[in-house]
Amino acid sequence: MKSICFIGAGKMATAIATGLVRQNTGFKIKAYDPSAAAADHFRKACGGEICPELKDALEAEIVLLAVKPQHLSEAVQTLPALIGDKLVLSIVAGVTIETLSRLTGTDRIVRIMPNTPALVGEGMSCLSPAPGLAKEDIDTAQEIFRTVGKVQVLAESLLDAVTGLSGSGPAFVLEFIMALADGGVYAGLPRAAAVELAAQTVYGAAKLAMESGRPVGALRDDVISPGGTTSRGCMALAESGFAAGVAKAVIKAAERSAELGKH
Repeated sequence: MKSICFIGAGKMATAIATGLVRQNTGFKIKAYDPSAAAADHFRKACGGEICPELKDALEAEIVLLAVKPQHLSEAVQTLPALIGDKLVLSIVAGVTIETLSRLTGTDRIVRIMPNTPALVGEGMSCLSPAPGLAKEDIDTAQEIFRTVGKVQVLAESLLDAVTGLSGSGPAFVLEFIMALADGGVYAGLPRAAAVELAAQTVYGAAKLAMESGRPVGALRDDVISPGGTTSRGCMALAESGFAAGVAKAVIKAAERSAELGKH
């Protein structure tokens, strides 16, 4: 039985631990968090063991760092002496593999950018392994994060772009859902009905894009009839600069991620 300890037991850590339990991976789960409320919620959600001391949590093969970036240095002060040659997974935003290696004293590191849909098992996680990391360790990281959605393995140099797209993207999509619902309300729909119609439409279109095997542009064209309602709506989106605005949002978020990573 593999064992994993979570340093930090917040929402994302809880989602990952719950995914491990839900998918019957057989991992033995421990966590340490100075917040009693967070620790209690983690325990109730996944049944993991809550350790009163950090050193107790680190009696595991895998360490998953899930603290806020500003708390990382404090959280890992004693780690080098305790980690040894354990596999370290980090979802701490903006903290590089080089910095993680210096703080933890190991080179067995995978840096991960998950996103909030992991909370409902539909996340998109991008993994960046340290140079020369064993395939077995990369496979283990993928096994863990596949329990909360899909996984890609990408170079660390691409993680700022990943942050701008899939990391920040859920907020952009939720903005779009809100805008769709607002349009529906303006056209006469009750608010609750408009929100459900908008959310299910986005969910269904995303599922179609993922599973149809056809180009996204072709799927869009299937909906557009010459001179029809959808073509009129797409023209309105084009006139408002919709596509450029979305692309710019991703680029700006990626640029901000790069800025934060320099501090």
